[in-house]
Amino acid sequence: MKKLSTHIIPILVVLIIFPFVSINAQYFKLKGIVYDSARVYPLQAVSVLTISGKGTMTDANGRYEIEVKETDSIWFSYLNKPTKKYAVAKIFDSQHFDIALHVNIPVLKEIILRPRNYRFDSLQNRIDYAKVFNWEKPKLNPNLGSGQLGTAVGFDLQEIIRMFQFRKNKSMELFQERLLQQEREKFITYRFNKALVFRLTNLIGEERDLFMNRCRPTYEFCIAANDYEFHSYIKVCFERMKMGTITIDKQFK
Repeated sequence: MKKLSTHIIPILVVLIIFPFVSINAQYFKLKGIVYDSARVYPLQAVSVLTISGKGTMTDANGRYEIEVKETDSIWFSYLNKPTKKYAVAKIFDSQHFDIALHVNIPVLKEIILRPRNYRFDSLQNRIDYAKVFNWEKPKLNPNLGSGQLGTAVGFDLQEIIRMFQFRKNKSMELFQERLLQQEREKFITYRFNKALVFRLTNLIGEERDLFMNRCRPTYEFCIAANDYEFHSYIKVCFERMKMGTITIDKQFK
């Protein structure tokens, strides 16, 4: 059997190793901050997209982090106004790719308010109505006791009495369900709020209220969706409203 040429061996090694190297190095993180046109205020809820199909949104501090490939291009979209595409290969610093959008942020006189906090309000409500939230249907739980004749099985007398308090039990059950429903509705309102809808759609007044009424998401969707999915849902609904096809997919309702 003929020996392989010393020139061919390195080529074969490269051909064998290269696919694994390219797969492992296919994606990497691109990070940065999105500012307004004056580069003073960071912008929240700016869509960050790539041609490879990745997507995310900026947080409250204008920061974003997204997976990209060397052959990718990235662009930004705010209030349905996309920027040009930036080739990833031409980005000098992938950890600090900051950008300014042509958006003017009006500066008003500072007013300090105590912001409402859904979690604190919900916790306080649970404390105020602890008796109702902690209420459970009466049930017979046998308990073991010891006597002169050995171990005996008995039942809690209080639970037996509670079982025959039909009107009170029904009232407590309905009250508990009503409080839970109110809590769920408040959570929907907490996520699907007017400020967020305005920031993503620019709708105000009656037009915004109509949009929010027709596109109000379910509690289950609000619990399961992350910020990017939730913001995308609002944008999809807004586009459908402009086209006159506001029917919402079952996955959202």
